[in-house]
Amino acid sequence: MLLATAGFMYAFPIFKLPEPTGPHSIGTQTFHFVDKNRDEIFDEKQNSKRELMVQVWYPAQNGNGKNSPFMPNSNKMLPEDPIAKMFGIPTMFMEYLKYIPSHSYQDSDISTSSPPYPLIILNHGYGSSKTYHTSQAENLASHGYIVASIDHTYSTFATVFPDGKTTTMKTDEDLIGETNYRDVVGSVWTKDVTFTIDQLEKINSGQIPSVLKEKLDLTNIGIFGHSFGGAAAYDSSYDSRIKAGIDLDGSLYRYKDREGITKPFMFIFSEGAFDLYNKARQQYDYTDEELQAMGTTREESAEDVKNVQYQIEHLKKVAKNGGHILYIENTQHYNFADLQFYSPILQSLKITGAINPKRSASIINEYTLDFFNKHLKNKGGGLLEGPNSNYPEMKFASSLFAEDE
Repeated sequence: MLLATAGFMYAFPIFKLPEPTGPHSIGTQTFHFVDKNRDEIFDEKQNSKRELMVQVWYPAQNGNGKNSPFMPNSNKMLPEDPIAKMFGIPTMFMEYLKYIPSHSYQDSDISTSSPPYPLIILNHGYGSSKTYHTSQAENLASHGYIVASIDHTYSTFATVFPDGKTTTMKTDEDLIGETNYRDVVGSVWTKDVTFTIDQLEKINSGQIPSVLKEKLDLTNIGIFGHSFGGAAAYDSSYDSRIKAGIDLDGSLYRYKDREGITKPFMFIFSEGAFDLYNKARQQYDYTDEELQAMGTTREESAEDVKNVQYQIEHLKKVAKNGGHILYIENTQHYNFADLQFYSPILQSLKITGAINPKRSASIINEYTLDFFNKHLKNKGGGLLEGPNSNYPEMKFASSLFAEDE
């Protein structure tokens, strides 16, 4: 039993979220929004409207109040946690997650040092949760941003509403039953972003009560997200209210027969994802052995490459308009979310890369902050000028796409 306990503690250690690097304490407040103008297409109930839970992090006057846990409503969320389901772990063995604190304080007074603060919208990945991006939101808030993280209902592993209702993942490809399911779901996510900005405008004006009244700089709005949330960040950037955006390792949706955006945008890919885009850019011809190792046929690969080529046109547009195409060495897809801290087993399964999770989180936070500082606060931007000896893992590839005809 002692050996089993020791093994479990190694596999699933009680981790600490990275310390925010900014000068501000952090407050947080969660909102329940109902879009009365949209039917909920993923709910079997008739006449139900689209509901969202949105957690906001902001610079706090001080660190008073109740500390907000890393995983709020853990009793309802833990049974649906994807890591527990992946490894077949009983919920009781994942309860340590409820004891992991964040660095935020519930409903703390907002800092009066330099309002209004630029607004950043944050989108989680497909089947994930806003919980998995807590450290990214906290870091930006500590540097004087207000960050609104959306739980995209029925695309999370669990979303808990104020009345106790809990929704789970329903927007899988098989459940949608359509070949263009990414566009179907993506359209809903983009409308979620638009609606959330609308509600934050009401919060700023005082129509919705909050400590955030008149504290949001709505002339400087940014957006970012991971995976499908990164695609949502790109798609939502067509909204004229959004000045700049970042896609963290996300393939796009609604990209066909559409002109790319010209406003400031940055793609940061994992090493493997970048390799896929770069080979498609080079029109790389996979060998039979490579296709077999990838578990795909030549016909399936050709279709995948065709779709990637459509997306590459958007990357080219971004690069040619001064945007950024970057990738981080030794990373995998989930090095872009707090899920990477769960277990060292994730590295052996190649769910995360060989890079130390704290290191990858630090790199992503630094480049995200520098990008938004440049485009929303008119300062910084030095990290975006080219390779930096402090971050040798970050590779610049914008020129490869900007030079292509």
